[in-house]
This record gives sequence, structure tokens and C-alpha cells, in this order.
Amino acid sequence: MRHSTGFILLSVFMLSTAGCRQAENKNSENKTGMVKLITLDPGHFHAALVQKTGYPDIDTNVYVYAPDGLEVNAHLALIDQYNTRSENPTHWNEIIYKGNDFAEKMFAEKKGNVVVLSGNNRLKTDYIKRSVDAGLNVLADKPMAINTKNFDRLIQAFEDAQKNNVLLYDIMTERSEITNILQKELMHNSELFGALKKGTEKDPSVIIESIHYFFKNVSGKPLVRPEWFFDPAQQGDAIADVGTHLVDIVQWQCFPEVALDYKNDILISSAKIWPTSLTPAQYSSITGSNSYPDYLKPYIVKDSILQTHGNGEMNYSVKGVPVKIIVRWDYKAEEGGDSHHAILKGTKATLEIRQGREESFKPVLYIVPTGMKDSEAEVAVNDAIKTIAGKYPGVTTEKQGKEWKVVIPSSYDVGHEAHFGQVMERFLQYLKERNMPGWEVPNMIAKYYTTTKALEIATKP
Repeated sequence: MRHSTGFILLSVFMLSTAGCRQAENKNSENKTGMVKLITLDPGHFHAALVQKTGYPDIDTNVYVYAPDGLEVNAHLALIDQYNTRSENPTHWNEIIYKGNDFAEKMFAEKKGNVVVLSGNNRLKTDYIKRSVDAGLNVLADKPMAINTKNFDRLIQAFEDAQKNNVLLYDIMTERSEITNILQKELMHNSELFGALKKGTEKDPSVIIESIHYFFKNVSGKPLVRPEWFFDPAQQGDAIADVGTHLVDIVQWQCFPEVALDYKNDILISSAKIWPTSLTPAQYSSITGSNSYPDYLKPYIVKDSILQTHGNGEMNYSVKGVPVKIIVRWDYKAEEGGDSHHAILKGTKATLEIRQGREESFKPVLYIVPTGMKDSEAEVAVNDAIKTIAGKYPGVTTEKQGKEWKVVIPSSYDVGHEAHFGQVMERFLQYLKERNMPGWEVPNMIAKYYTTTKALEIATKP
């Protein structure tokens, strides 16, 4: 069975962590002014992905504080995998403290200046607040808040970060995906796209649907998810978790460098959630466990079927632009992997990212003229792509019936895991400048207001 494979893999991981040294390497790049990472309670594999590559501005000593157990061992095993690979190995030296008082120990010692948070979301907002209050910068995986109570605390954390002159930033990898980038570029070409259609809730101007899978591979190996991943009180519901990426894309694409005011610019019109059912065998293949913990018992039906908080939909507007966001989780992809479908409706053309069988399950961007004659569309497409190719050499188009497929060289498809390094590079630049663009913080606040308020609406009796 698949769950036994997961246990074997995890056992190998635990043995391999011997390569992650636990004493400080005095010969490492411990230079004044370098970024020194603290990894706090890494219960999600994203914590390791920010270290999949090395950075000249980051000290190779990394201080890890966590309770002892499978989660921290799996994290260290991934780091060791990156350190020992044959091609471009990293040189991280993980200095590890394991104990139930791991958080208090970290805040007492403050061995680094950047806290990386990616794990159980139940206490994440509190860890963010305590970190910035302690004068530490924070790079946090999404979501930074999973409910409206956490959202209020997050606002205070941003205010305290500004007072203490530290940066608080979340990991938004989708801004680095090439089809999202080119979709954004093309929508701001008025000759091709026109302007966003006015739209309505029934016919929104922007539609984004994301499908994720519980069973998947990470860095070439089967992922073993912690059991709390299925508890909405610890992981968060789908629209408050993965939904953050989709809301971020809407803001980033449609309102670039515009500081949004969540109190006036965001209006939630409706939201709903529904479950994905998992059998005991499927749950076991994902977590390696043959039984459900007590905190999941409220979500068990028919004695054994787990009703996950895996799906959600929200309908809202940003500065009057109607948007529909759909987040779904299924057990396992029959082919391909996580998928993204995004539609931007303009007065002259629709820009659509598809990722189905016809696209070999890879994201592909299409230009679909809607408000132009064929001859006008061809000129507009050719001119737009010529401009794009000036920034992204090699990008071309291929006409398919009434639409154009944007052909992107494979060199731009670096893969989702590489995007974590690109986010880190962006964060390091902000640290170096001791500032972020003026729109980043208000838009993070607007994003988490949108997701947490939508969840509140969806869960009202």
C-alpha cells in the first residue's frame, strides 16, 4: 500500500538528516550584515523550498527551532537532499533545537534576523506578531491569517513591523510563473486588450480556478502530509489558504502598483465552501496514518469518510471589478498535477490560461479577440508580441482558428519549486533597500481581508 511507502521514505529521510550538522560552523559565511535565517516550526515543505538554492547574501548557518518529531525531520531531510545532490549542491548548516519550549527558546536567543514561517497555521499569526515585536524580519508562507480574528492581529503586526523598522512579507510564488507574467503584460496593452469589461457577478470580469491535489511529489519524492493539514482550525479552509494566491494575482495583475484600501475597495458579495471526501485508504496514502486523530472526528461521515474543507468559491469586487475565485482540492491527479485556469475579459480580447489535456497539463496562455475585426486583431497581436519579445526574447504566437496561442520558450518554465527562490531574491532586495514598494503592505492587508471575510460569509449559519 502507498502509506507503507510513505513511512519507508520518511524513515530514510530521518536517517539522512545526519548530513545536516547541528553545531555552528565557524568557517561559514558569518559576515556582518548578512541575512541570518531562523526557521521556526517547519511543518510544511515550503519552508525547505526557500533553501533549495543558496544565496550570497544569506549566512549558511540556519537556526531551526521546532518540537521533535516527523515534521522537523522531514524538513531537515529535504535540506540534506539539497546539500548532497550532485548538481549545484547547497551548503546549509542546520543548527537545530528540538524541544517543547522551541518558540520561547528562539525568542530568547534571537540567533538570526529573518524568521521563516511555514507550517501549522493555527499559531502562525501569533508567531508573526511576536517576531516583529522582537525586532525580527519575517518571511511567511501563505496564509498569514486564516480567520477574521487572525486578520485583526495581522493588521497590528504590520503596524508594529513599521514601528520596529522590520519587514513582514508573504511568499507569493504565482507572480513568478511566466504565463501569469505575460497575461499581466498583455492585459495592459490597450491596443490588444482594451480595458477590463465592466462585468457582473454572474458574468465576472476575472475568473480564476485552481485545482490542487492532496497526493503529490515534492523534489522528486512522495510528499507525506501532516494530519493537521486536514483540520481547518490548523491549516485553514481552502479559500483562506490557496485562495490567497488567487486574490494576490487579481490585485497584482489588474491593479499593478496601486495601494488598495480594503475598507473601501473590496466588496464581498457571496461565498461558499464544500468538502472533498477521502476514504481511509486515501487518507493513509497521504499521511501515512491508519487512523484519524480526535480533532478530525467532527468531519467523519458514514463512520470512515473524511469530509475535508477542501473547496471554496468567492464572488467579490475590487474597485468595482467583479471577480470569481474557485479553489478545489482533489485526491490525486490522473495526469499532470496542480492546475490553474484564469480568464481576464477585456473589451477587445480575452486572455485565458488553460492547463488541460490539450496543453499537456502545462499552463498555456491564449489570446481570444472579442471586440475586433480579424485584420485588426492580427495587427494588435503581432504588435503586442513584438513588444513582449523585447522583454522576454523568444516569445511568439501560433494562430489556432480564431485565437492565438502564446508560445513561450521552455527556458522560462523553471518549475514551481524554483519560484520560492525567486520570492526570496525579491525579499532580499527589499531587505537590502530597507523598504518595500508602498503598495505591498496595503495589498497584503487587502488580500487577507478578502479571504478571511469571504470565509466568514461562507460559514455563517
